[in-house]
Amino acid sequence: MRSIFKAVVIVWVGLAAPLHLARAQEVSAYLGFGGAYAKSDGMKIDTFGDGNLYQTPALNGPFGQLGMSVFFGRQWGIGAEISRRLWQAGYAGLNYGASFSSLDGIYRPARFTSRRIEPEFRLGIGAARVHYSFDDQSSCDQVPGCPVTTHFQVRFSVAERIYFSNHFFLRPAVGLHYVNSFSDFGSDWVPEYSIGVGYALGR
Repeated sequence: MRSIFKAVVIVWVGLAAPLHLARAQEVSAYLGFGGAYAKSDGMKIDTFGDGNLYQTPALNGPFGQLGMSVFFGRQWGIGAEISRRLWQAGYAGLNYGASFSSLDGIYRPARFTSRRIEPEFRLGIGAARVHYSFDDQSSCDQVPGCPVTTHFQVRFSVAERIYFSNHFFLRPAVGLHYVNSFSDFGSDWVPEYSIGVGYALGR
């Protein structure tokens, strides 16, 4: 997670540096916390070959998010976001972690935008990744997808920036991932929610 944060900061600073050359641009970054959910696929796996069956779980738990956006004018922009489960959880006797990443197009409707309130709609594509932790290869071999699966995803989200100063804002958001063949869990549709805090330059 630390390396991801460093990468976001580096990109953000690189984009913000030439801001004085293009005053119409707005650059922002945010950190959020929330959750995501997909039901279990209902499988039971003899993970360790000892006759004991272990249930595959639902996807849930706390997620941390890092995101950024660049607006070219008041309404249209581009952005990127990564959302990752904050710690591992059990999966049929193993442990797993999950993450979602996307590159987004952003629309901010002028009709509902004010100095303090800025709604935004994001639509993007990216990847969903599930990685497994295990003690021996034979147990990994019993779990479909182990040690790691990567799936194409499409994400739609709605967020609202609520500014409490000229630059700092709160950012509640809800979204929906469509993950192609999300075989690790029981649904290709993954709803998410979050609340975050961010900072914007160039407003």
